[in-house]
Amino acid sequence: MTEQERNELMQIIRELSYEEREVTLASGRKSNFYFDGKQTALHARGGMLVGKAFWEIVKQFEGPIHGVGGLTMGADPIATATSIAAALEGQEVHAFIIRKEPKGHGTGQWLEGRKNLPPGSRVVIVEDVTTTGGSSMKAVERAQQEGLEVLGIITLVDRQEGAQENIEGQGQNLQAVFTREQVVG
Repeated sequence: MTEQERNELMQIIRELSYEEREVTLASGRKSNFYFDGKQTALHARGGMLVGKAFWEIVKQFEGPIHGVGGLTMGADPIATATSIAAALEGQEVHAFIIRKEPKGHGTGQWLEGRKNLPPGSRVVIVEDVTTTGGSSMKAVERAQQEGLEVLGIITLVDRQEGAQENIEGQGQNLQAVFTREQVVG
């Protein structure tokens, strides 16, 4: 990813994903600003740039990486974009989706994309935004329960409200494409 593409991605995040308004976050905390990473990841150019940015970080992990995914909905477009970015470089890194509750019919699966990722597959959890890291760690736990080896977590934007410390305190690694400070100062 070039510096120009990185700057373009940051601009798309500022325009589409950042809002100053009162919200309740997934962590339960109240905030006067909000990042909705899905708006950027679902944008045609934004999604392509998200895939490239995440793939650049995924490539830094040692050894083979078999999959990228996380909790539905925030991770869905990121995992797909990252998988496609990898494929464009000739690498097979499959996307997967972790449901918030098991499928209510059929096989009752928690994880979609299972056939591409046998037990022992090495994966990276992806996330659109992290605040405390709670959602990321739920994804890590569920992936591990499914027999996957989680190597780390990547987020599009770290709100810098404890996620890094909480995730590292639980033995995982968090890397951010951008921090709140980088995006909004």
